[in-house]
Amino acid sequence: MVVSCGTSSGNPKIFPATDNFENIKSADSLNSLIMSKHVDGYNQGKVMIFRFTHPISTTPCGLPLAPVVTILMKSKHFLSMEKRSTISKEIIRCPDKKQSMYCQLLCGLVQRDEVVSVGASFPSVLVQVINFLEKYWKELARNIRSGHLSEWITDLSCRDSVSIILGEPNPELADLIKKECTGQESWPKTKCIETIVTGTLAQYIPVLEFYSNKLPLVSKNYASSETFFGINLNPLSKPEHVSYTFLPNMAYFEFIDIVDLVDVKLGHYYEPLVTNYYGLHRCRVGDVLQVTGFYNTAPQFRFVRRKNTVLSIYVESTTEEDLLKALARAAVVLESSDLIMTGFTCYADISTVPGHYVFYLELKAKVNSGTNVLLLDNKVLVEYCCVMEESLSSSYRTLRRQDGLIGALEVRIVQKGTFDSLMKFFVSRGASITQYKTPICINSVEALKVLEDKVLARFFSDKSPPI
Repeated sequence: MVVSCGTSSGNPKIFPATDNFENIKSADSLNSLIMSKHVDGYNQGKVMIFRFTHPISTTPCGLPLAPVVTILMKSKHFLSMEKRSTISKEIIRCPDKKQSMYCQLLCGLVQRDEVVSVGASFPSVLVQVINFLEKYWKELARNIRSGHLSEWITDLSCRDSVSIILGEPNPELADLIKKECTGQESWPKTKCIETIVTGTLAQYIPVLEFYSNKLPLVSKNYASSETFFGINLNPLSKPEHVSYTFLPNMAYFEFIDIVDLVDVKLGHYYEPLVTNYYGLHRCRVGDVLQVTGFYNTAPQFRFVRRKNTVLSIYVESTTEEDLLKALARAAVVLESSDLIMTGFTCYADISTVPGHYVFYLELKAKVNSGTNVLLLDNKVLVEYCCVMEESLSSSYRTLRRQDGLIGALEVRIVQKGTFDSLMKFFVSRGASITQYKTPICINSVEALKVLEDKVLARFFSDKSPPI
């Protein structure tokens, strides 16, 4: 049985599945051909894709239950799909995420001159890797210098796999890593970052561009727990222009308004409905897609937003797309003070009168001052709130300014690592580490408490937005 991550909709789904990943294997081969066509030298090096598995549990009747990525990682097909990886299957399958991440980074650093691509299923994982590297780079360098793995790595499979790659002491490489411990220079031949940055995940674009020195961000696939949908035939296209070409052999696709795959119309919006070829499940995916064109007769879509994920205080309806546009505009304000956002979520607070929008932001200084103290400029963050409000819909601005039915937008700055704590909360509720996506809107009282316990400062818009 497969369990979906549930962080987008808030409720994990369980549905039957098989271990037949032949279709995904063929799609992976097709992706490799497309990448080699568009990225010079892509097939001449190794890829460092960070992956983690989730413990397999059982249903009351004894059936194994796990996220689809975990099932794939433990299948025979995964071995043939990852021949160019810097990371062995034993490290990926390690049940301890901290040990696994450390070993994945160590293997990647030892093979740094061979790495042509860095990635993860979702950008939130890459942000975690960046933070982890900043914390442990000195220890990683010591391991490379001595040729010995840290004693706290106790997983025997990890130790055996890393020891083979680590080899003899390498003080020259250790000195180089000490000099270039962060950013793209740690992997100098990297040509692109492979991760999904469409839809709500576009929030991670600024931090990924900053740390990668603006390497191309490649959103290769459109997939979910339910099925693999399609691929990006133009991998170097800008994130806002990405369209996915559906692969009709992956499942039987319908679209709400219920039409078959061959009947969709250019420019129209649809929600996909999936039936797997075994007929074991038929379900709504909950994504809103727009038809952007056709490749031969296969439709191409861009991801617009998750369905029904909105903020609303009165009668206004603020969608994911509205929020992401507002965040993109407000990001310019943060850049003026050398801050970048590494995570955000929001909710509609109706405990106040009138109710108001609340945004939780985790910020990071572009330049490391050597301390853990984040300097917050009240003027900058109040202006950030104002720009956010000015960028929202006309119905929001009217209700806020003219009718007074919505209160001033609030930003709450949270401690470093807060969104890691939020991820741990959702993982404890059954979400997959590898498939985890930070919810753009929070409705869970327990999840809000995780955020509230980490709040450092609060800022409000000090003026009503123009209508």
